Amino acid sequence: MTDTFSNKKNSQTPGKSTLSIWGGEQEHELYERSTQVPVVHSVSFAYKDIDTWHKVALEEEPGHIYSRNTNPTVRAFEDKVKELEGAEAATSFASGMAAISNIFGTFLRPGDRVVSIKDSYGGTNKIFTEFLPPLNVDVMLCDTIDYDEIETEVAKGCTLLYLETPTNPTVKIIDIKRLAAAAKKVNALVVVDNTFASPINQNPLALGADIVLHSASKYLGGHADALGGVACGNKDLVKMLYHYREINGATLAPMDAYSFIRGMKTLSLRVERQNQSAMTIAKYLQAHPMVEEVNYPGLETHPHHDVAKSQMKGFGGMLSFSVKGGLDAIKTFLPKMKYAHMAANLGCVETVVGPPVTTSHVECTAEERAAAGIPEGLVRYSTGIEDIEDLLADLEQALAYLK
Repeated sequence: MTDTFSNKKNSQTPGKSTLSIWGGEQEHELYERSTQVPVVHSVSFAYKDIDTWHKVALEEEPGHIYSRNTNPTVRAFEDKVKELEGAEAATSFASGMAAISNIFGTFLRPGDRVVSIKDSYGGTNKIFTEFLPPLNVDVMLCDTIDYDEIETEVAKGCTLLYLETPTNPTVKIIDIKRLAAAAKKVNALVVVDNTFASPINQNPLALGADIVLHSASKYLGGHADALGGVACGNKDLVKMLYHYREINGATLAPMDAYSFIRGMKTLSLRVERQNQSAMTIAKYLQAHPMVEEVNYPGLETHPHHDVAKSQMKGFGGMLSFSVKGGLDAIKTFLPKMKYAHMAANLGCVETVVGPPVTTSHVECTAEERAAAGIPEGLVRYSTGIEDIEDLLADLEQALAYLK
């Protein structure tokens, strides 16, 4: 399959908004001259002769055999993400966690060693602490910003270095380039969860990562109406990952793929608006008397601001903050908000809020959250695209109930 954009000679590289709209679409023949990628619900694809059918099955000719393996709508989505991340190839999954677990299933074997961070998403942390050790995979979770510790553990021997930046929900920033360089010294695979940043704000492959993944249900789709995941990288790694997924069956549904394609048309616009609004909200919260701490990498007071500035094009729509009074205070003021869903989601057009105890780390105990440095009184705030004046006024009136 040709790469339409990169093969154009003597033309400038398209911008993110252009890629969000056109990426992965011009290389597909659309049904009956339609301008939009169609939803192909067919489970199987028929051929008029055995030889052609066999060549397609062996990937010697383009085409599709069975939608558990490949599907036209799903392929168009994968190609769009591939373009945005600057990857050679991409493959998709039924959910973000399916992408993560399939990566581990593809590249880890008994006796292997994983080095990662303590601040990873709760579901990911559960895989590290609960599911990989019984399979005789050694897992070392380091303090998230202790680069010396991470590099030391990687140097001891490492099959896979797994990073997440910004982290969920503490919004810490990890120096991808530095740690990827350390991993390359021991031939370790570098995997980065880029969900919080989106391909608009950050491209880990350009910083040394081997595989970048997204929970597509978040920023890529942007409308909280589709479930899926996607991973990108070089064609050899993605081929291995695709093969594991096609056999194990965590397949993305065509309708969800279409929803992602449609949502991604406005990805750049949405993220730019969310970047701006999140910065304004972070500054407002930082000055509020009932707020103890604000975690947002765009703030110069953020301990990792310089790293974020060096590897991100925008600081994102995600922030978190602690309020005086802890979880009891959260239970008081969050229900008072008019323009925010209290829900376990993020990255969509509506503002979404909630504490880790019901969102990112609901699977973990209070002790496990404390060990990961996540206070019970933390609020995860996913900035929507509402008018910023309304979001600020909403926070003002809700926080007033704490005074």
